[in-house]
Amino acid sequence: MKLVFTGGGTGGHIFPIIAVVREIRKSYQDKDIEFFYIGPKDEFFSILLSQEGIKVKTILSGKIRRYWGIKTLFQNFIDVFIKIPIGFFQAFFYFFFLAPDLIVSKGGFGSVPGVMAGKLLQIPIFLHESDTAPGLANQFLARFSLKIFVSFPKTEYFKPSKMILIGNPIRREILEESKKEAQEIFKLTKEKPVILVLGGSQGAQRVNDRILEVLSDLLQNFEVIHQTGRANFKQVQAEAKVVISKDLEKYYHAFPFFKEQEIEKAYRLADLIVSRAGSGSIFEIAAFGKPSILVPLPESAQNHQVKNAYSYAENGACQILEEPNFTAHFFLERLKYLFSHPEELEKMKKAAKQFSKPEAATRMAQYIVKYLYS
Repeated sequence: MKLVFTGGGTGGHIFPIIAVVREIRKSYQDKDIEFFYIGPKDEFFSILLSQEGIKVKTILSGKIRRYWGIKTLFQNFIDVFIKIPIGFFQAFFYFFFLAPDLIVSKGGFGSVPGVMAGKLLQIPIFLHESDTAPGLANQFLARFSLKIFVSFPKTEYFKPSKMILIGNPIRREILEESKKEAQEIFKLTKEKPVILVLGGSQGAQRVNDRILEVLSDLLQNFEVIHQTGRANFKQVQAEAKVVISKDLEKYYHAFPFFKEQEIEKAYRLADLIVSRAGSGSIFEIAAFGKPSILVPLPESAQNHQVKNAYSYAENGACQILEEPNFTAHFFLERLKYLFSHPEELEKMKKAAKQFSKPEAATRMAQYIVKYLYS
């Protein structure tokens, strides 16, 4: 059997694919399934997929930008009338000779050419939607899919008859405690509560800027593990050296990007997590039962991060600081309040655990294998 995944080419698309592939390999060793990925070029994620034994084919793709300007109009024209059609033909000929048995799309602009080509070749298609508000790509591609796996109970737009609520697939390995000692990785003092700040796989510059703005005061009361994003690491590291006094340096631990063992330990060590509101981050935070402050990205497509955050916050699993309110003073005061009211943190922990769906990858793997061998 040949199973093809496609997606937009960000961590939010790639890590769930890896989680499902690992689950299929682990639970269905007797099944002969080959794994493929088709999507836009990204060297970092191509390496990750290849390391999992997934054969990668890169194609051109494009997206529709929903802000105005001459440059935007030109970019949209190039993407819609040149890149997407070329990507479609690349995917069509690739599928024609490969003859896959099923396509599973994680959504995003990078999935459009592959899904359209698959539909034309009458290849069955499953979709997974990470967010409460689907992006334009998944709204368009939903009509071509047999089933749509969704992460949130109140996912918008799709027909209820097509939806299967499973959550967002998480790599099982980050939920399993590694043998490597956290002290070796982070060199924590364990003298203060630990705040984990997640800047995202590509970094979240404004989150980093706000943390740097308040860093000196923050370290007076807390120890900080800060994932800055690969693109921002050197800048954040340099600026941190300027604002932190020598006696506080031992309480600040910056990393560009966490490997699996590192992110697992970081989640376990954290007393509270500060993060954007991407679905992947929310479901990982929930799986570990950690209190969190979410700062939704206001420019996210369909305002999905704001909607994700408020959906997650409904039962009290997190607190939300929308970006206009994410000021240095307000953020610091919110942290101090929460840690002076441990009962609030305990409520958030319980609510996070109730929301979590750590078996999402297992359930999605079951549906895929059942369909392939039915």
